[in-house]
Amino acid sequence: MSHRTGILLVVSGPSGSGKTTLCRRLADEGEAHYSISCTTRSPRTGETNGKDYHFLTRDQFVSKLENGEFLESAEVHGNLYGTLRSEVVQYLQSGQDVVMDLDVQGAALVRACTDPSIHKALVDLFVMPPDDRELLRRLSGRGTDSAEVIALRMKNAMEEISHWPEYTYRLLSRSQEEDYTRFKSLIVAERLKVSRLL
Repeated sequence: MSHRTGILLVVSGPSGSGKTTLCRRLADEGEAHYSISCTTRSPRTGETNGKDYHFLTRDQFVSKLENGEFLESAEVHGNLYGTLRSEVVQYLQSGQDVVMDLDVQGAALVRACTDPSIHKALVDLFVMPPDDRELLRRLSGRGTDSAEVIALRMKNAMEEISHWPEYTYRLLSRSQEEDYTRFKSLIVAERLKVSRLL
């Protein structure tokens, strides 16, 4: 009997696509380990260390970076973000699937990783709204943001969306339930691949 290694499901998509909700639900249902990123930014109200992020000082982060402990890392708005290899590899080796919610830059870094266990496990998915109108509706949210903030979010989202052809799979978002059904179907299909058992 073969031992199955885990799947590394990297999920990207613009703000408002629903990608984080999909990833969190998959983990909450025990279907995958949700990879928790490290950051040097301060915790926001309600965030818990070890649950939302691993909050590190800049010195701690840089030390781990120099030791090659990160699978991917980037600086965003003056703060460092990254995923520890230990957050991913140990789960994959034990046969557990891992889901990562990453922006397009982070996903590109994981794709470029030369670690054979990461390369074999990797499945990448881009989640996007069906059209610009729906994206604008989602980004407008509760109507508390100014037109300028919404316009900036829309501009950033369109830039992210331009990267979808770089991914193996694309999910055009509809309803939350339909999205999750298709999202979970992808995991099930990937688990059935013969190459994952060899």
